[in-house]
Amino acid sequence: MKCVICPRNCSDRMRGFCSVGDEIRISRAAAHYWEEPCISGSKGSGTVFFTGCNLKCVFCQNKEISAGNSGKKVTLDELVSICKKLSENGVHNLNFVTPTPYMCVLKKMLRENDFGVPIIYNTSSYESVSALKSLNGLVDVYLADMKFYSEKLAQKYCGRADYFKIAAAAIEQMYSQTGDVVIDENGLIKKGVIVRHLVLPGCVEDSKDIIDWFAEFSADKRLIFSLMSQYTPCVDSEKYPELNRKLTPSEYNEAKDYMSLCSVDGYIQDLSSSGEEYIPEFDLM
Repeated sequence: MKCVICPRNCSDRMRGFCSVGDEIRISRAAAHYWEEPCISGSKGSGTVFFTGCNLKCVFCQNKEISAGNSGKKVTLDELVSICKKLSENGVHNLNFVTPTPYMCVLKKMLRENDFGVPIIYNTSSYESVSALKSLNGLVDVYLADMKFYSEKLAQKYCGRADYFKIAAAAIEQMYSQTGDVVIDENGLIKKGVIVRHLVLPGCVEDSKDIIDWFAEFSADKRLIFSLMSQYTPCVDSEKYPELNRKLTPSEYNEAKDYMSLCSVDGYIQDLSSSGEEYIPEFDLM
């Protein structure tokens, strides 16, 4: 059966690029403390890591679950129970990571259940606008990557030259649903869009192009920009030798200074945020 959930429009969902098929498979469900402060807060974000991905960047630090088929198969009722337990344990929100292949499942779950906390859709942004429209009213916060501006880099590192065009349109749709960011009295996000960008080694100019885009897009809006330094080399060193190193302080500082120059407020990271110790244990097997 043809799948039109994401822009790949795979001709056969059971053998599609994301490798998900008709199962629900998750690799981790726990309070997560390493998101942006307005998401993690003091009690953590109730993060559910889904198995499979419709983008599969070559440098993905979660390759164990994005490119493989690890994790545990669960029923919809079991997923609901997992989410309720996270909420009952006091997490600030429910944070669905790489949810795109499971959009139909999530829509059903969110329409039938109120978990009492904001719902976060944590995505690569390689999303179909028409599919995103079906989430209107179900998602409170979109945590959206903007990975590449350059078609050349996007083609090389995720095989999709159209990434920026697709992602920009998706983020515009996300904002149309949530409106401006709302932060409560405790500094926690209740609704809105956070745009994340991971600075890659040797790709600072592309980061600047993305900052320019964000500055223009958000000029009359309230979104949050998150400039990430946590790149950890997880690539095939023979195929991608240029990515087989950590980001240098000068590279990140250059991107960070440009963000300030463009009057873009948001989150920045310390370079110590990179490293395998910050990659979660995907232990729900």
